[in-house]
Amino acid sequence: MPSRKPARPVRASRTKPPRPVPLVETFPNPSPRREYVVEIEVPEFTSVCPRTGQPDFGTIRIAYAPARACLELKSLKLYFHAYRNRGVFYEAAVNRILDDLVASCRPRWMEVVGEFTPRGGIATKVTARPPSGSIPRSVRRRPGS
Repeated sequence: MPSRKPARPVRASRTKPPRPVPLVETFPNPSPRREYVVEIEVPEFTSVCPRTGQPDFGTIRIAYAPARACLELKSLKLYFHAYRNRGVFYEAAVNRILDDLVASCRPRWMEVVGEFTPRGGIATKVTARPPSGSIPRSVRRRPGS
């Protein structure tokens, strides 16, 4: 019986490596003394499986309480577009997104959730929070989710 070799990682783009992920711009929080929640949904997140080279699709949800700065949405859109041809596992993508966004706006707290479409009959949901962040229950568990 022939032996099976383990799957090799496949590069998403054989011609040139993906561009670096751009920084997310911010603007001053209009109400820095008040704690409020900003919720952002990116329903068309795409990346590439680093093992198979196949496209991955999902929805990224971001909830955060801004401190001094808020995330600027156009630069956030460009940030997510940079993942289109990037070979990255779900877990790495969600944690990198959290790290990048926390570094950009330094929020009071933040949570990033990635819900990815089923592949091979398996749906994946990855949730990341900074170690010291405490998330209010109203954001952690929403009715119907």
